[in-house]
Amino acid sequence: MAARLVKRCTCLLREAARLAPAGPPAGRLRLARAARRTLTSSAASPSSQVPGALSQHAEKEQAFTPRPERQEVDELIEKATRPEELLGLLTGGHHLHQNHAALALIQLSRLLSEKPEDKASLMEDARFQQLLHLVNSQIAAVWHGTLVKLLRSLYALELPAASKELPSVEQEVRWRLRRLRYKHLAFLAETSAAHMQERGSQELLAELLVHLERRWAEIEDSRTLVAIMTKTGHLSESLMTRLEDKCLELVEQFGPDELRKVLVALAAQNRRSVPLLRAISYHLVQKPFPLSKGALLDVAYAYGKLGFHQTQVFQRLAADLLPHTPSLASGEVARCAKSFAFLKWLNLPLFEAFAQHVVSRAQSITVPHLCNMLLAFARLNFRPEQEEPFFSLVHEKLGGQLADLDPAQQVDVLWALCVLQQAREAELRAVLRPEFHAQFLEDRSPKGHSTFLKLLHINATAQLEHPEYTGPLLPASAVVPRPSAPDRKATPLQKELQGALRGLLGSADRGLFMVNTQYGWVLDAEVLLDADGQFLPLKGFAAPHRAPPSEGQPLPAGTKRLAFLRWEFPNFNSRSKDLLGRFALARRHVLAAGFLVVDVPYYEWLELKSEWQKGAYLKDKIRKAVAKELAK
Repeated sequence: MAARLVKRCTCLLREAARLAPAGPPAGRLRLARAARRTLTSSAASPSSQVPGALSQHAEKEQAFTPRPERQEVDELIEKATRPEELLGLLTGGHHLHQNHAALALIQLSRLLSEKPEDKASLMEDARFQQLLHLVNSQIAAVWHGTLVKLLRSLYALELPAASKELPSVEQEVRWRLRRLRYKHLAFLAETSAAHMQERGSQELLAELLVHLERRWAEIEDSRTLVAIMTKTGHLSESLMTRLEDKCLELVEQFGPDELRKVLVALAAQNRRSVPLLRAISYHLVQKPFPLSKGALLDVAYAYGKLGFHQTQVFQRLAADLLPHTPSLASGEVARCAKSFAFLKWLNLPLFEAFAQHVVSRAQSITVPHLCNMLLAFARLNFRPEQEEPFFSLVHEKLGGQLADLDPAQQVDVLWALCVLQQAREAELRAVLRPEFHAQFLEDRSPKGHSTFLKLLHINATAQLEHPEYTGPLLPASAVVPRPSAPDRKATPLQKELQGALRGLLGSADRGLFMVNTQYGWVLDAEVLLDADGQFLPLKGFAAPHRAPPSEGQPLPAGTKRLAFLRWEFPNFNSRSKDLLGRFALARRHVLAAGFLVVDVPYYEWLELKSEWQKGAYLKDKIRKAVAKELAK
């Protein structure tokens, strides 16, 4: 067997030496490779004839077009600064092959990107059509790298829909996808995917996505990965999953710009990939690289959009953003405040700087930006130290332009002012007048339901916190809260609180649970306490606060109404025991309605282990609420 193998090797080498002088060194190398492949195949199949196989390989190799040496026309194409210089190559006595024509078209698209108004005249030029025809006639001989750039350039030149050259190039790219290197696929994804969608090239785009996904392991650098994720990740769920896995492998190589782009891509697709977000958060905290102003804003936006909480990242963002605040535009300040509001993260120095920014740029800030700032402040229940100048500016800006806003936005803005205790009677009248609020009473959509609840809160603010307000108000038939669609399941804290209260009250008629009020709030429990501190049955007594109100006897002298309000973890600012603005407003309204409020926050309830401890805790909270009322 070994002797036979040596004999065949000798024959092959002798044949290769005979054919070698017929071609250049590159051709000899290809013949040698052909000999090796023939040797392998002949070893597997002893009946094959070596000289015939070698001749076939030689003929096949000679069919490929070798890359020619650099010519003068290549330099002329690269140095061209006007379309006329490129088109003149056709009539200047230069011999242009198909790759030269492709390079000229690529350079034309670059030049016309600076002067798009010249595209129309170019399409009518006969020389341009000649270039297209030359490329199209020999498209199979265009090199891979030039071909993908040519496709991008033809998209940029916006060829007419009837043009036959662009479909020809697209078809050639489709045939070569399997042979293209991954960097060429990435280039197509980065530069041409959007054009494929616009022009309806769905087959080419679908095949490109398939090849990107199948060969995802070939990605070697962070730039390629980020480019594919940004440009085509949203087009394929499975591709995006592969790219997220690759991000976890390469995240250590990412710089600040790559981290920012990955976060923005995740936020744009609303993909809350927790492992990837944790890895990015680690590198944002541990690596000392500086983040630009734009990167800080984008990172804050992405974390806010995805609702991903990472305290150390927020601390770094706030600390790095504070020095940039004077140079931020009003829109950037509003965007940043909104991002931190979504995260429920209140950094007092940063938000004080935001408020000062608004005051110092009173003339240039626009009403939409000011509205976004108000909503962010209201969500976090933040009122700046310079409260008077800030809210004077707010009322001055809104005075003449509030009515110009979208009706739902008018309700949002006034609701924010109610949360911050800055609503004025004229603003309340503008929203509570029948011709304005009638449009929301019949809206049953989720957004309409949210706006209706805010109208109830505004109505309650006018009733409870503005005693001098004389109307108008919402009609009595409208203040009945609508059931939320679908009903939420009871939380563990809610179940445990109700169970402990039932044990404490001893009788079912001494307490009422999940009480809907006409103010738009739901009380976890309502009880009556007489002058001796004993629980009274609720049945038979008037309850004007309920929705709808119930009639009955007035409360006996010295009787107090108690409202139990549980506060879950999401009701607080992040890493804080301060209630968010919405829940602070609810507590104020319940107090103003004549209740003694018994607060049951989650962080106190979690420390109670036994039923006896929970009952003793509730008794102590009731005693403290009564004592606080008597101390007044």
